[in-house]
Amino acid sequence: MEIDPQSQEHGFQFPGEFEITAMGLAEAGLEDALPALLRAAGITVVDERCATRASSGGKYVSVRLAFHAASREQYDSAHAALRAHPEVKWTL
Repeated sequence: MEIDPQSQEHGFQFPGEFEITAMGLAEAGLEDALPALLRAAGITVVDERCATRASSGGKYVSVRLAFHAASREQYDSAHAALRAHPEVKWTL
């Protein structure tokens, strides 16, 4: 049986491409800072799959980051790097 890293029926499979969404204040410049933060941690960001979305009131922004992770440890490192940013309020 061949396991597809993107198949949801098999859970997380590594290596693979994953997404994390981080949210914080719109004025914090997270759309530029967060991809750079992942790259600094040695994680390959898939720029064409990254996106931002402002909240209805414009106070917050969500930044969806797509990246390649070779292992669960690298995936966890991506979450940790984003959560360590002082302006990130939540990650999903």
